[in-house]
Amino acid sequence: MPTKPLNRLMFTQGGLCFFCRAPLRPTEASVEHLVASANGGSNGDDNCVACCKALNALFGSMSLKEKIQLVLNQKGHFKCPNKAGAAKAVVTAAVVRASRPHTSGSLSEKIVRIIADLQKRGSAKPRSLKTLSSTIAALFQKRLSEQEIASLIGRLRAEGLIEVAGAKVSYDLPPTVG
Repeated sequence: MPTKPLNRLMFTQGGLCFFCRAPLRPTEASVEHLVASANGGSNGDDNCVACCKALNALFGSMSLKEKIQLVLNQKGHFKCPNKAGAAKAVVTAAVVRASRPHTSGSLSEKIVRIIADLQKRGSAKPRSLKTLSSTIAALFQKRLSEQEIASLIGRLRAEGLIEVAGAKVSYDLPPTVG
């Protein structure tokens, strides 16, 4: 039996992602705490599963209830954000968090708010980097520094949600969850 937590979890899960059941390469795997460490969750095997790094980043420090809601909102068709061409599960997180006050400051929660706002805009999404930056600043009532806005835009790019060519922005947002 493997001794490292990630190796042990991969072994017990048959090399599959706990959430989407797709084969999981060791280089793409990470340990997800069902009850986040930030929320008092333990590092024991009863609280940890192996999943892809993208999904782990999406879950962040969500509560177990929020994670379950995110998966259930997929109605049996869970779309892992790590699968090429799959709808990004980030949007479902926006639905999960929609009823919560927007006072949280984590990077993941800000990304979820930005995605939800951009989806509401439909075809009226900002088409330039400058306008997108202004839109994000306005969304957070101008309480973010330019560096924070640049970091958020970088995260949107890294997750494949926006593409920037020169000063032009194009979008690959997941469909809204109804």
